[in-house]
Amino acid sequence: MAVLLTNLSRRRALLLAPLLAVGLAATACSAPGTDRSSNAEPDAAVKTELGADPITLEMYAETGFPLAKALADEFSKQHPNVTFNIREDQFTVIVENAPRVMASDNSPDIIRLPTMVDLVKDNLLKNLDPYFTAYGWDKFPASQLMQLRVGENIRGNGSLYGMGLGYSVTGVFYNKKLAQQVGMTQPPATVAEFEELLAKAKAGGVQPIMQFNKNTAGINFPHQALQNQFGDPTQVADWIFQKPGATFDTPAALKATQTIQKWAQAGYFPKDANAVDYAAMVGEFQKGNGLFMFNGDWESANLDKAMPGNVGFFLFPAESAGGKHVAMSAPNTFGVSAKAKNADAAAYFLNWAHTNAKAREIAVTVGGSSPGGPSDLPVPAAAPNTVLAETLKASQQLGAENGAVDFTANATGGIFAAAITPEMQKLIAGQQTPEGYVKAVQAEYEKELSR
Repeated sequence: MAVLLTNLSRRRALLLAPLLAVGLAATACSAPGTDRSSNAEPDAAVKTELGADPITLEMYAETGFPLAKALADEFSKQHPNVTFNIREDQFTVIVENAPRVMASDNSPDIIRLPTMVDLVKDNLLKNLDPYFTAYGWDKFPASQLMQLRVGENIRGNGSLYGMGLGYSVTGVFYNKKLAQQVGMTQPPATVAEFEELLAKAKAGGVQPIMQFNKNTAGINFPHQALQNQFGDPTQVADWIFQKPGATFDTPAALKATQTIQKWAQAGYFPKDANAVDYAAMVGEFQKGNGLFMFNGDWESANLDKAMPGNVGFFLFPAESAGGKHVAMSAPNTFGVSAKAKNADAAAYFLNWAHTNAKAREIAVTVGGSSPGGPSDLPVPAAAPNTVLAETLKASQQLGAENGAVDFTANATGGIFAAAITPEMQKLIAGQQTPEGYVKAVQAEYEKELSR
């Protein structure tokens, strides 16, 4: 378990850098064993047959994130002529290295994408539109691929430049025993009800929220959960997609920041949150130190092992009763380098990962996430009475409500490290005001866009 937690700590940047996925795969009537890797009519410009010749696919993936390697291993079992040479780095290193690596003569075939717009602008990413046609990716929910598109230097429309390996949903994990102790009989239906539970926990000597904020701003999870509910989430998405005129300095962002400040002052976060990293947060939650933890479904399988039967999950509630859920929900985005030596085989792998029955099962059991893909393919079932089953159900609910929003950390390549993290740490420490926070984040955003 210690090794697992160490690996998970290395994923802290990943946790705030997934991309939007709406309308995740829903159950339907297609046969569970269907593999559509070669069923579509080939596009004239690409090959959809893998062939039997030996192929080595170069993959640049993220340290501590096991899904990509698990899929690669299974793919090689099914296609013995294909081997993978996988290089792994921490996400922050990939952010720095990606442009240089992709521009080199040894560019990887498949790469974990830290950002998209700049890579597209610099002609470093392969346009996947021919594969979209050849493989029939129009069978995917359009919204699932929406923000993997880039047009006129804006995400959310235009050509397709990425695909997801596992489509995650974020929300709130809770300790069932502590929930019973504070009188929580069902998930809160409104933000106000959630805050009532926080107050009850604090009054009862229970740590209300176990959240990390060291190195990367884990408190950005609850902040954006509030921001998504306090205003029009389209405004949040527009800002992330860099649409002209979009701003972070909105009433919703200010109200969310004021609420986070209030929670910090009330002791709802650990008093040393700025010294708590991701691994420590998960470890403390597993020990029973924390009623709630804002996190994503990638942690589900781990929590089921560490806290069997004692952990639940819910989507963060709406501000008003009956309101639709909105949550950060996204794939771990991979793309094909413009200089890839095996682009057709790389696209074949990405299609296989979404459509092959075993690959979809791995996305659930290893990645803890919905596999995405065609809407008529069923999502592999998780064991009953597990938090993994709850998170899969939540992802389908979020898709049905069309409530998925990208992470604000993805607005620009440097916004998270340069503004969100340090300013959130100052806010929690009482060294920044809510007004100052939103203005500082917007100022960094404008600075980066002007480069």
